[in-house]
Amino acid sequence: MFQSAAEIFDAIASGAVETLTRPASGTRDRRAELAERFEHVRTATAVLCAPLSPEDAVVQSMPDASPAKWHLAHTTWFFETFVLAGARPGRAPFHPGYSYLFNSYYENVGARHARPERGLLTRPSLDEVRAYRAAVERELADWLHAAPREGDARLLDVLELGLAHEEQHQELLVTDVKHLLSRNPLDPVYLAARAPTAGAAAPLAWTRFAAGVRTLGHTGDGFAFDNEGPAHEVHVAAFELASRPVTCGEYLEFVEAGGYRDPRWWLSDGWQWVGASGVEAPGYWRREEDGTWSLFTLAGRRALCEHEPLAHVSSYEADAYARFREARLPREAEWELAAREQPPEGHFADSGALHPRATPEREDGTPAALFGDVWEWTQSPYVAYPGYRPAAGALGEYNGKFMANQMVLRGGSCATPPGHVRATYRNFFPPTARWQFSGLRLARDA
Repeated sequence: MFQSAAEIFDAIASGAVETLTRPASGTRDRRAELAERFEHVRTATAVLCAPLSPEDAVVQSMPDASPAKWHLAHTTWFFETFVLAGARPGRAPFHPGYSYLFNSYYENVGARHARPERGLLTRPSLDEVRAYRAAVERELADWLHAAPREGDARLLDVLELGLAHEEQHQELLVTDVKHLLSRNPLDPVYLAARAPTAGAAAPLAWTRFAAGVRTLGHTGDGFAFDNEGPAHEVHVAAFELASRPVTCGEYLEFVEAGGYRDPRWWLSDGWQWVGASGVEAPGYWRREEDGTWSLFTLAGRRALCEHEPLAHVSSYEADAYARFREARLPREAEWELAAREQPPEGHFADSGALHPRATPEREDGTPAALFGDVWEWTQSPYVAYPGYRPAAGALGEYNGKFMANQMVLRGGSCATPPGHVRATYRNFFPPTARWQFSGLRLARDA
């Protein structure tokens, strides 16, 4: 048995990756199954934090990112506020000030600390936050193993949402740490390098999908976020989808051809963003003195591998590249149609590498790597589906309030926990965001 999170993480880095794999569902009681998942998810978060020093855990490298210590505390606050408060009415909060410090955006819960200043929270200490986590975990475990009471079914639904919420924060934690470490001139290592991906990316091919009326959105009894429904019919025109994500080598041709200096390829807002930000290449790329390109990874800086999927581009960059190739980004209905018949399996966080890998060719000729490796930008704005209604109360603020000025991404990445995404999963970010593992797949009209 492992004695610490650090030992678990060492096992993951050496290839024993099962610790970050979601436990299999069975025929057990739902309460027992969620108790096991709760323990697993909380351990996985601790595992991801194990390589960090206390200094690493407190720094905030930009307003969009959060310190690792804040992620640890916020996910705990979510369970305390939305599950424990209902399971144990009259229970005093662990600390009267933590709701102010660790509430993210829930207006119905009360005032909160400003997001861009989370890195100023040197207190509570990392040890105090870990003690907070441990205390809430003990209380929740006691509740989950106690005899059921009236009202518990609703709280189990909230607990399941909390597990998915913490899995989202696991991915954010990884990408926030990557951005933080990239700001250090020493190019520090978070995770020891794994063996490089063998072989080259498969040749680019196209799969045609016929026009027709299709169902978009989540159906069935399994868990889904509220923004994945209601399921509804849409007409999809005939289209073609690329067999794999765009590679670093393919995008490098755009960079070397002066793509960032040519307004022909850019949307108006995108061109203004290029001028204002001064970007000349994807995030974490650097042109070395000899003219070659290097890439910062969670294993440190190394030479750019042209066969790996492109990551860390904004929606504007993805759209510009697609125009450069006389193609476009897929609409989210097209992406979902292509992914619906494929199992949500791919290169996720359980690989232990936390870096995209080259896409092999699929024997059946269908699009490969739709799940994992990199999130894929679509050209679809993040809006409500017909008939969407947010939940009542504070939890109704989870997704619906962000349905403006965001673009949809699909498929998950190499930092996404396994089992977290599905064909209907809708991620969303502003079009300028690129600190996530965000790439693209080309589409075109048939």
